[in-house]
Amino acid sequence: MRFKHLGSIRYLKLSGKKFLVGLSSVGALTLSGCNSLPDSAPTESHVLKTARLQQTNPLGFQIISITPKVMDILSAEIPPLISSLDTSTSDRPRNDHIGPGDVLTITIFELGGGLFVPSETQNSSSAAPGPLANVTNQNLPPTQVETDGTIIIPYVGRLHAAGLTPQSLAENIRNSLRGKSQNPQVMVRISNDIANTVIVSGEVHNPGRVVLSTTREHLSDVIAIAGGAIRPPEDSHVELVRGDKVGATDLGTLESVPREDVYAHPGDRIHVIYQPRSYTVFGAAGAQATEVPFKTPHVSLAEALARVGGPNDNRADPNAVFLFRFEDPIAAKQLGLTTPPTPQGIPVVYQIDMMNPNSYFLAQHVPMKTKDVLLIANAKADKFYKLDQLIGTLISPAITAAYLAR
Repeated sequence: MRFKHLGSIRYLKLSGKKFLVGLSSVGALTLSGCNSLPDSAPTESHVLKTARLQQTNPLGFQIISITPKVMDILSAEIPPLISSLDTSTSDRPRNDHIGPGDVLTITIFELGGGLFVPSETQNSSSAAPGPLANVTNQNLPPTQVETDGTIIIPYVGRLHAAGLTPQSLAENIRNSLRGKSQNPQVMVRISNDIANTVIVSGEVHNPGRVVLSTTREHLSDVIAIAGGAIRPPEDSHVELVRGDKVGATDLGTLESVPREDVYAHPGDRIHVIYQPRSYTVFGAAGAQATEVPFKTPHVSLAEALARVGGPNDNRADPNAVFLFRFEDPIAAKQLGLTTPPTPQGIPVVYQIDMMNPNSYFLAQHVPMKTKDVLLIANAKADKFYKLDQLIGTLISPAITAAYLAR
């Protein structure tokens, strides 16, 4: 090492033993290598080596590169949005139809002596004078719609009721009584509505059965009728089960995006689940290691990286972005993983090369899951960069002192 611009090599002899010892320490640090320097994350080779050795990989996790086939398997794990269950505007529900389990109140009006009026009422003189003096009415006992959708009416027999409106059923009863009763009139009302209801369960204040009205409530309306969510909207995951289909989103989106707040259908099941979803980022990201909340129904791998600033230009190895996850057994089987299962799932590490332009397309369709861990590996040259900074830190004061001592 020479400092010709400071005078000559002879100055080094005048600087004393402490300076010479400092230079010796720097040389020793250089010779000892870079392994002793602090680091924020492993390099790509370190992660790959750990996965290969059984003693360093007790979980037995495998590393899988994200390919179009892997992307298809992972993207299929995303539950469809709730709006996908509302196929068309013509499929809007009618909440005034009778269904099995409903209890009906049926009132029959008759002119003169009627089939349903007791004889003492017919002989009573208490009827008001006028053209309707001989009109009598009788409420039938509460009538429940059977599982086959039928009811039984005295003097009529069994009638089909399910799928009809109360007005349509009243007209059918009236037509069936013609010839048996003098000018009968019928009124039908659903006194205990079971068919036109939805079930709301989970993290709401008043879970249970909610009766839908003819105004056709939206999903957010139904949740509000059930007392509203207990947890904040962004942490309340709403799952809609309609027949054999399932859609999901968070309550915040349901309340702020009209196309997701679809009409509730009779028979829907709405589950409100407390799910504060987040993922964690370590390594050479643009931001410091942090836990990042989802705040949206779905977050892709590309979005997750962008939220933390992506790979750091000075420290990261963009060829080695790793996604650590406990995978669902169904997806793990499709991926051909042979890793022993754990109570949390199948441990697996996905690797993506952000220097490959194709990876940016794949990353858009790889969904993040709650509790995922993103690791952006450090570049191998990062240690040499730190060593260079360390040497400069040690030598710079000595150089400055030598210059001032001239």
